[in-house]
Amino acid sequence: MVPGSRHRQLLFRIKDTTMTENRNMAIAYDFDGTLAPGNMQEYNFIPDLNMDKGEFWQEANELAKKHDMDEVLAYMHLMLTKAREKNIPIREEVFMKYGEKITFFEGVETYFERINAYAATKNIHLEHFIISSGLREFVKGTAIAKHFKTVFASGFEYDDEGIACWPALVVNYTNKTQFLFRINKGIYNSYDNTLINKSMPEDERAVPFSNFIYIGDGETDVPAMKMVNLYGGTTIAVYNPNSVATPHRPKSSKDICLDLIRQNRADYIAPTNYTEGGELDIMLKKIIDKIAMEQDLLAIKYKEVNK
Repeated sequence: MVPGSRHRQLLFRIKDTTMTENRNMAIAYDFDGTLAPGNMQEYNFIPDLNMDKGEFWQEANELAKKHDMDEVLAYMHLMLTKAREKNIPIREEVFMKYGEKITFFEGVETYFERINAYAATKNIHLEHFIISSGLREFVKGTAIAKHFKTVFASGFEYDDEGIACWPALVVNYTNKTQFLFRINKGIYNSYDNTLINKSMPEDERAVPFSNFIYIGDGETDVPAMKMVNLYGGTTIAVYNPNSVATPHRPKSSKDICLDLIRQNRADYIAPTNYTEGGELDIMLKKIIDKIAMEQDLLAIKYKEVNK
């Protein structure tokens, strides 16, 4: 655990003497490299452009550098440009079809129902959220889309004919943090900036940060992880056990996660295996146990206070 994070959590509770039992819990996930190997565009979309994935991402990065452009905006722009060149329809339903082809790490497709059922045995109401720089259209087309309360991911605006014409939302590594606050306050859209900036008592928030888990796979998750840690939640860095260092990628996925632990950016690391009885499954259940116990104790405390 990050040194001092438990102390910070207690400080937040001490400062707010009105805080009461809240048995809502949220797990927020990055997507690429966290629930599914690789980048979602690499499964079928980039091959349909007759491009190598390295070629596509290099061109997107060069576009960003040339125009001093956000990297997510650059890849979204390139997707539309290349799709038009290849006469690939750029409609929402077409993008969702690409999402259907995404495959997941072991155990992912049965994980959500299993972990929800476990949380329910502890009287915890668990909900799941995506916070990703990938495309929400792709995520919504996947086999696991039904398990998410809200998908906060980059996405397109569509014109009157249903053609993608403009980026509607860009999620990059720094602005991921705003979506954690949206979940915390029960705001399940990306456009409402009125409620998110209003002061809200801790006991009125949908999910206290102490009941948060954030799961991500790398350095682009650092701001979100740091914020969750700061407010008393739990962070897990996950790694693909099949990832190895290469000349183009000098660190394996596990090495990157170990760095996050050493730098106090993440609380724990685990392989991207979501099967029952696996390391990650056991870890998540222990965190749920801890949250349930803390809420039980909080209920006892306020029962005595309110006598």
